Amino acid sequence: MILFALQGDTITRQPLDVARIALPLLAYFAVVFALGMLLGRGLGLGYVRTTTLAFTGAGNNFELAIAVAIATFGVTSGQALAGVVGPLIEVPVLVALVYAVLCARRFFTRA
Repeated sequence: MILFALQGDTITRQPLDVARIALPLLAYFAVVFALGMLLGRGLGLGYVRTTTLAFTGAGNNFELAIAVAIATFGVTSGQALAGVVGPLIEVPVLVALVYAVLCARRFFTRA
């Protein structure tokens, strides 16, 4: 909470820096999730296992990244800012992917 509070002002004052961090993260989530879904479907894992594979692949360990950034570069560093922006992007994207996966159920046979 303290890190989010310390970086909140930076996030609102430097929206272009936030966008530079957020756009590659969005691309990462989309690509890794899609590859996970395609791989699972190609291997015939079924809907449940394929979605588990895709979400596991797309989910990041931002908590670990935040801890390393703080310990290495300090609480107010740009690296810590990237660690804060990560979860702010990850959560809504993964929620959106839940809805996408629910729509994709029809492409899978029961397994």
